[in-house]
Amino acid sequence: MTVTKPTLAVALIVKNESKHLRACLETVQGWVDEIVILDSGSSDDTKAIAEEMGAKFYTNSDWPGFGRQRQFAQSHVQSDFVFWLDADERVTPELKVSILEAVSKNAPTTIYQFARLSWVFGRFIKHCGWYPDKVLRLYPTKLTQYNDSLVHEKVETDKSMTIETLQGDLIHYTYDDIHHYLVKSAGYAKAWAEQREKRGKKSSISQGILHAVACFVKMYIVKAGFLDGKQGLLLCLLSAHSTFVKYADLWVRTSTEPPKG
Repeated sequence: MTVTKPTLAVALIVKNESKHLRACLETVQGWVDEIVILDSGSSDDTKAIAEEMGAKFYTNSDWPGFGRQRQFAQSHVQSDFVFWLDADERVTPELKVSILEAVSKNAPTTIYQFARLSWVFGRFIKHCGWYPDKVLRLYPTKLTQYNDSLVHEKVETDKSMTIETLQGDLIHYTYDDIHHYLVKSAGYAKAWAEQREKRGKKSSISQGILHAVACFVKMYIVKAGFLDGKQGLLLCLLSAHSTFVKYADLWVRTSTEPPKG
């Protein structure tokens, strides 16, 4: 009797990732059966790099939000298991071994998570509540998918599923510089505010201030961000700022008058 080995796909959603994509895919080449990339309208060399690296490349420029875009990407996956990556992430050798062992077990209702270690402004951040940043990224393709969230999307789970933690870190090169951080966080804040507005939620400036202060205290003091040096302090301050901005955005959307005339 021949036992069929479960197949594994890597899936990514991308846009203008020529800076990171090659290095990312090099960490999975040779041990995955399929690379599926869904692009949302790149204007750089992302497509050329993806095809050079042997990926199946698709495009959906009508951006539906992160959750729905991941759903569309998964619809192109043909392998038994799907492993999600972002272009600014790298798979370590230890994590590779853990992933292959998990896939070989072929457990039909198990989802796998692992720690993500982020490099921020010249340093790996091991505190601030950022490590271990456990992410659910590996599961049987037919078992589940991401939810519909515009931002901060999550893999849908229920009581019938088991979550196991794999050994090894996923390295995350989060931000290129301060400008990249501000642009990225502004996009998340906008999507967060849009999502809350659609649910009928409101906010206030005082709420934004309180949440921002709480964010800084939690990250820098409770989660020992001070142990990450100057980068830890900077990250905590920027995170507090981003927290304030998303509540301020929601307040402007729902509680202020548009210009007249």
